[in-house]
Amino acid sequence: MSDPTLITRVVLKDFRSIARCDVRLRRLMFLVGPNGSGKSNFLDALRFVSDALNTSLDHALRDRGGIQEVRRRSGGHPNHFSISLHFRLPGGEAGEYSFRIGARPQGGYEVQCEECRLSRPIALCGESFYRVEAGKVSNTSLSTAPVASSDRLYLVNVSGLEEFRPVYNALTHMAFYNLNPDRIRDLQSPDAGEILRRDGSNLASVLGRLERESPPLKARVEEYLSKVVPGIRGFEAKPVGPKESIVFRQEVAGSKQPWHFFAANMSDGTLRALGILVALLQTTDHPASAYRVPLVGIEEPEIALHPAAAGVLRDSLRDACGKTQVLVTSHSPDLLDDPEIRNEEILPVVAEQGETRIAALDDAGKEAIRDRLYTPGELLRLDQLRPRKPAEAQFASTPQLFDGGGES
Repeated sequence: MSDPTLITRVVLKDFRSIARCDVRLRRLMFLVGPNGSGKSNFLDALRFVSDALNTSLDHALRDRGGIQEVRRRSGGHPNHFSISLHFRLPGGEAGEYSFRIGARPQGGYEVQCEECRLSRPIALCGESFYRVEAGKVSNTSLSTAPVASSDRLYLVNVSGLEEFRPVYNALTHMAFYNLNPDRIRDLQSPDAGEILRRDGSNLASVLGRLERESPPLKARVEEYLSKVVPGIRGFEAKPVGPKESIVFRQEVAGSKQPWHFFAANMSDGTLRALGILVALLQTTDHPASAYRVPLVGIEEPEIALHPAAAGVLRDSLRDACGKTQVLVTSHSPDLLDDPEIRNEEILPVVAEQGETRIAALDDAGKEAIRDRLYTPGELLRLDQLRPRKPAEAQFASTPQLFDGGGES
């Protein structure tokens, strides 16, 4: 089985509560830490990249309250933030995409530097690259380069070119979820149902697509859900006037046939569980690029679920990561109570004096998990899932754009 890992390394500087981090990612990763430690900020850095490319840099910043709310607040007054993603594409190409965004007076911003490098096998023309500084292309492999601008990301400008289209497609198709049971419960406006929205507000449309185009995949979701919520026998999308909803088939004591219940009558836990399963599995049987989600990020999937469902949830995560990269934030010992979780799949997150620290597991934790002395869940209960101490060498090979940059 090929490795579906898209993002292999993430380097952040001064993004929200994260002063600096440099971590390696695998096909399945658990970001583990208490509430308020900054787990969501790490996922939001990846979502920021996707949002800025899918909509615009201005929209991505405004959606988060402006650059003053995105760049880290500290006594050192950093006036910029940087994101660098190392990636591996399905076609065998590997590369890096990085940028630094700086604040300007009166809440303005500028792309101080942006760089993309994509290495292909020699038979496929070697390396493609560009570097943009202060709104001008300073170096590129392109014979004719589009004009750059200091208020937008240049990858959008070159997304129509054969060299960089695969990078753009991969980063814009990442999907991140913070599911809202109330939005799932409401009557929903129909759409094409290609990809589940962040809050689950088009879940009925996605289920309708699965019913039409991938019955085995829908059956797999139903099987998992029946284990999470005993008594559930299935579900389908149903039109309700100009809207649509989800109807569940559930066993009821004293009845030979399952009863039908609309989403409005189902619990938060059931609706979240269905949303999580669809988010994870919605595209795993679809080779078509229109349905391809190379990375799925889910915040605290265990919320509103009974602890006994943790094993089923872990199974669905393992199932999904065979076809797509999966990142999960959690502070649930039950979810991590599995000796099959490897230490390389754990990223502990802690907050120290308001600053988030994310790193690989410390040596003591690695040894305990490797030697199967404890499960990650048991270590979490003992408050022994700790990130290793920062090392200067950790950042030795980070991009040039991470150095300097006009701190005030």
